[in-house]
Amino acid sequence: MLKHNIKLAFRNFKKDKNTFLINLIGLSTGLACAIFIFMWVNDEISVDKFHKNDAQLFRIFSNYDENGQISTETVLPTVLAKALQEDIPEIRESASYSEPFDYSGLTSNGIYLDAKGRYVTDNFFKIFSFEMMEGNAEKLFPNKNGIVISESLANKFYKTTENVLGKVITYKSEKGEKVEAVISGIFKDVPKKSSLQFDYLLSNDFFVESINQEIIWYNYISEIYVLLEKGITKEMLDPKIANFLATKSRNDEDVLWAQQFSQQYLHGDYKNGEVVGGRITYVRLFSIIALFILLIACINFMNLSTANATKKFKEIGVKKTIGADRQTLVFQYLGESLMLSFLSLGIALGLIYFFLPQFNLITGKELALNFSGTMLLSIFAITLFTGIISGSYPAFYLSSFKPARIFKGNVKNSWGELWARKGLVVFQFSISIILIVSVLVVYKQIEFIQNKKLGFNKNNVVHFKFDKTESVNQDIFINEIKNLPTVINASSMWGSLVNDVSDTNGSFDWDGKNPDYNPTFHFVDVNYDMLEMLDVKMVQGRTFSKKYNNENTKIILNEKGAEIIGLENPVGKTFNLWGTDFEIIGVAQNFNFESLYKSIQPFFFRMLNKDDADKIMVKIQAGKEQNTLAQLETMYKKIHPSIPFEYQFLDTDYQRLYESEQRVAVLSKYFAGFAILLSCLGLFGLAAFTAQRRIKEISIRKVLGAKPLSIVRLLTLDFTKMVLLGIFVGLPISYFITKKWLEEFIFHIDLSLWFFLFAGVTVLVIAWITVSLQTVKAANVNPVNNLKE
Repeated sequence: MLKHNIKLAFRNFKKDKNTFLINLIGLSTGLACAIFIFMWVNDEISVDKFHKNDAQLFRIFSNYDENGQISTETVLPTVLAKALQEDIPEIRESASYSEPFDYSGLTSNGIYLDAKGRYVTDNFFKIFSFEMMEGNAEKLFPNKNGIVISESLANKFYKTTENVLGKVITYKSEKGEKVEAVISGIFKDVPKKSSLQFDYLLSNDFFVESINQEIIWYNYISEIYVLLEKGITKEMLDPKIANFLATKSRNDEDVLWAQQFSQQYLHGDYKNGEVVGGRITYVRLFSIIALFILLIACINFMNLSTANATKKFKEIGVKKTIGADRQTLVFQYLGESLMLSFLSLGIALGLIYFFLPQFNLITGKELALNFSGTMLLSIFAITLFTGIISGSYPAFYLSSFKPARIFKGNVKNSWGELWARKGLVVFQFSISIILIVSVLVVYKQIEFIQNKKLGFNKNNVVHFKFDKTESVNQDIFINEIKNLPTVINASSMWGSLVNDVSDTNGSFDWDGKNPDYNPTFHFVDVNYDMLEMLDVKMVQGRTFSKKYNNENTKIILNEKGAEIIGLENPVGKTFNLWGTDFEIIGVAQNFNFESLYKSIQPFFFRMLNKDDADKIMVKIQAGKEQNTLAQLETMYKKIHPSIPFEYQFLDTDYQRLYESEQRVAVLSKYFAGFAILLSCLGLFGLAAFTAQRRIKEISIRKVLGAKPLSIVRLLTLDFTKMVLLGIFVGLPISYFITKKWLEEFIFHIDLSLWFFLFAGVTVLVIAWITVSLQTVKAANVNPVNNLKE
């Protein structure tokens, strides 16, 4: 019977080539999209899941009042790790993970390498399941000057991983001093599915020594991870640690809480002290899109199969007459759809193999089509699901016909069948509309982000690290840069102007301040000309200038900062910062130094202590970037011959804040295109079938004088109604979805009527073109050829 059904399926495919090709293209495209999304989703949800202590591994956060709103702090005092382990019995191990303040690379064996390093506690590998090749995982650093490097780093320095322990690597400490670190271990390269990425590790003990001990509990600089005792849950831990900081520092309002480490990658957005989402939003979004695209492909199969049912009526009648039961027929037609699904899978895998490099480029991943047991099982399940869903309705529909009615010619399309078919077409185009509107809104929001005036000019500004320990006068070097004919201005700074901006809480005072009010201020240290170069507008007072003395005791607030301290005319007033009185010399216009998801926060500029500068900023004439960068590299190499010249553009730093949104925009564009393509493919097949079924009616109308245009209008009308209904169903849903997404941004575009009009008209025009390819052909047939029978 199985062999017989396979033969029948291939005969049916051969007999109706057009329907077969439409279904094959639709299902293979749908499967390719679904498998692509499955690979991406599977990669996302597996990040950080490889640690053997996953269930008991947590990260500690703190909630604090930031100017009337509850904010979540992701970094904490580095000494908190040790204190938690000593004082909280539910915590078995606790580790800190800190980024160096001032990093300038590693040197060993006459080779300089720019690699990513972190300061960690000795027990770091006892908590995390990173694999050691050489050394002691239980105690990474025999002394505070130890360093543990990756397998790749060892091979780059020494061309081997053997006999490397005990060799010396030189780096710069937080105090700017050259330090010789002794290699105490080698670890296998960190897996790509780890959110923690590093090339070498340094001792946290050495890091703690470099911090001012008086403010060590107020320096929020480290990520804190804890390993709980078995049986201890988050609900049991949170009350124990909530007010822990109050026992160690004056930050008694900061509330500690824990989140499972492997959850933070997907659930990394926090609002009002609660986890509100993160990458999980996009995982869910694309999972739904994959399901919808598969359903659209399945709907094409259902519609074309039921529409072509008349061709199988006599076959069904004969089979039932000679004893075939309904179950046998269901098995036959389901088998036919499953065969088509698995044939489509072969083409889908070819498409995936061909387009995978481009998909990786868009998503920023390194996915591979590896046929592991899990992957094969998942692909099989997706294909089986597609075959069953696409074939179930036609199978049960076709097998329901009664032989007597078939042979009497009393089988007609029921209203239920017609409405089901039309409803499925409406569903297809509703999904297409939702995707098109979403793509338009995402693109316009990204465009708005790119072009929004932030309050400072980020264009054509390049920055690079500056090694302050070399015997080089920074001012002379900056003046040499300014003398380049293609340079508009140059300056230096410490800190960052985009996203990762330093902040301080409870470290300042001013006249009339409420002792219980401790707002958070963000800040950056800048040299002369920095504000002018960035075109930061002043609303009161002045910027830092060499014309005045002792600018190191002056600060400049932004408008929000001036509002927070409650002074109408703050210029000339005193602002006590970290125990030192600073004079407020100006108020700068508010500017966005964080992503547009966040509102503008209080901010101040402080005059840079030149020994603290960690980067040079240079504004270049538009169009002269490449030539100027080559000149800057030559100048840089004269003072840092062993260090590669590595630079970044400020606008690139800003764009990096929205990498996820940009990738979503690009992926959504492709998936929206596929949804429309598949919907129109089904419409094309239905139009072809309708035209063929009504060919004699069309011929008679032509004989009676009907013009081709009126026939095209007649054949197109039903399809137009279905598409219009799909548009009207999809538009309000798309409005709700895009409105909710935009509300996540503090600064966003307004939803415009043209988004919805453009999407509706686009879908309608594409549908008309698709249907017209068949209706025009049918309207121009010679009636003699069809009526001579």
